[in-house]
Amino acid sequence: MLKEIITSQNIVRFNGQNFVEEEDDIAVESALTIILNGNEFATMVCTPSDLQELVVGFLASEGVIRTYQNIKSLHIDEDRGFAYVDLINKHSIQKDFHSKRFIGSCCGKGRQFYFHNDVKTAKTVMTKLMITPEQCRKLMKKMQESSSHFQQTGGVHNAALCTRDGIVISRTDIGRHNALDKLFGYCIIHRISLKDKIIAFSGRISSEVLLKAAKIGVGIILSKSAPTNLALNLAEELGITAVGFIRGTSFNVYSHQERIQVIGSLPPIIGLED
Repeated sequence: MLKEIITSQNIVRFNGQNFVEEEDDIAVESALTIILNGNEFATMVCTPSDLQELVVGFLASEGVIRTYQNIKSLHIDEDRGFAYVDLINKHSIQKDFHSKRFIGSCCGKGRQFYFHNDVKTAKTVMTKLMITPEQCRKLMKKMQESSSHFQQTGGVHNAALCTRDGIVISRTDIGRHNALDKLFGYCIIHRISLKDKIIAFSGRISSEVLLKAAKIGVGIILSKSAPTNLALNLAEELGITAVGFIRGTSFNVYSHQERIQVIGSLPPIIGLED
């Protein structure tokens, strides 16, 4: 039985003049514990959807696996909140790098191994893909419009894997890093070529988000929000074009501007939220 990702709750809303009783849609938050080779590896708080992709992307992001074929078996017990993973090579995990831990859904440094394994998993992106300003704005608009869960609850992050012409796949989660791991897992499971791909993202471009893009292998990340200075330092070093504050008819290009190609005038796009 699949878990619901949206629930409803009776609330009291103040409408400016009076209190009114209403029913509101609420994002569901649940815990998922990964049991790796028989040992408790990590517990993450997430939206209970696309969990196979989340687990695969998470393990790949941390250098535990490189391909889907590294996994011997993967079983998810959604009712109990466990993911059981056995690897082909059970000696591939370096115990110095990994220990049991809890990973929250907050937007801060939720992962205790922050930067610990990034040296071997992050890579410089060499893509020659270029994108126009109009395409940047259209992709952000499409990502926002595609998320019914955000429109219902306002309580989730969205990430989309895109080409210049549209969205390939989009994923939603209460944790921004989880949303990106779901994209990563999808790419690994389905062997998606990334040379012509872009990530559109709803949240702040932190160093963790930037590193995630590098691990996935995408050279352009688009966001409606702001970056951090460490993220931009990493973007310059890892060859990633970071575009932020995509709102209305404007945006900021923070790194590797050579991938943004201006062609003619820019018509306005109606409907992109300020």
